[in-house]
Amino acid sequence: MKAVERKNLLPFCLVTVLFLLWGIANNMTDTLLSAFKRIMTMTDTQTSLIQFAFYGSYFCFALPAALFIRKKSYKSGVILGLALYAAGAILFLPAAKAASYGFYLVAIYILAGGCSILETTANPYILSMGSPETATRRLNIAQAFNPLGSITGILLSKFFILKDISLYSVSGTYMTLGLVLVVIMVVMLCVKMPEGRDAGDQDSLKATFKRLFANRKYIFGVVAQFFYVGAQIGTWSFTIRLAMQELGIVEAKAATIYLLSIIGFSVSRFVYTWLMKFIKPTVLLIASAILSALCAAMVVITAGSGMTAIVFLMLISVFMSLMFPTIYGIALDGIEDPGKGGHPGDAKIGASGLIMAILGGALLTPLQAMVSDAAGISLSYLIPMVCFIVVLLFAIYSNRTQLTR
Repeated sequence: MKAVERKNLLPFCLVTVLFLLWGIANNMTDTLLSAFKRIMTMTDTQTSLIQFAFYGSYFCFALPAALFIRKKSYKSGVILGLALYAAGAILFLPAAKAASYGFYLVAIYILAGGCSILETTANPYILSMGSPETATRRLNIAQAFNPLGSITGILLSKFFILKDISLYSVSGTYMTLGLVLVVIMVVMLCVKMPEGRDAGDQDSLKATFKRLFANRKYIFGVVAQFFYVGAQIGTWSFTIRLAMQELGIVEAKAATIYLLSIIGFSVSRFVYTWLMKFIKPTVLLIASAILSALCAAMVVITAGSGMTAIVFLMLISVFMSLMFPTIYGIALDGIEDPGKGGHPGDAKIGASGLIMAILGGALLTPLQAMVSDAAGISLSYLIPMVCFIVVLLFAIYSNRTQLTR
């Protein structure tokens, strides 16, 4: 069975572009921790406020975004998300003129709000573009382009921010991105897009929330997503710092290690998507969680070994690439099927819960930063290890519930 039907191919491709766009923002933001540590002489805990602002915004905007697209349309959500994303990026320029860390955090918060709206809109939209049986595979295909945006974001950071670190190198890069986003927004305004499968068939919010909270797999999925995002953001936020420590190199060179990690993440996601033709997503998720947890543990154990620790660090990205879209797809499986206790229209609100779970990046990254400041950056990778164990428990639970149906 094809993941994407011919009639939905063009809308699918256009929405997939959005996955690339927020990938740029996510990974450019990760490199800002190292940039601001140098520019403003901050501790790891202080620079982690960047991730707190970014992923805290995801949490705050996700549910309002779901309510907005529930009332309006998926296309309206796309336009609103692009507008806020562009506005936040453009605000980096006055932030540089003010030389204010607080101003930067506000700009990041607005930018991330736009990304939150885009993710809340795009993920359920992709799931709705075809058969439920291929929904998780379809989402993995779209999500596979997200790391390509991540690679773009890292390259922009490497050559335009970290190469000559200053407030204006940061702001100029983001300002340019903002102008590009304005052009893309204008293009999207001119394109006709389908409304989505659940348009016009909505129940009350109270009934929707009641069904969602009664769905154990969905609730466990939100928890697993919270811990996965915390693990991913924590792993990537301190990749450059760990590479600098282990290899004795500067930020721009350490960014190459980060870039290689994201390339590995990107390639393995395509591999995982191909494997889903033959292996159940839950089984792949179990394997992914075990291997990721082991690699995080090895980063701690091999601290001070140089390249050995860095290899295990990069392998975390390779093994964890499956997790976000697969947790997402499994958690929303059957959520609109009356035979499984769902209802048409529940996906939009259900999706917002999974995007709100990105709060894990805002809360667990500062926790990892505090461990880093207190006990060393290598030992801080115990936090991602524990997070991957939570994902493993969700994968085992989901696999067992599938077997007992």
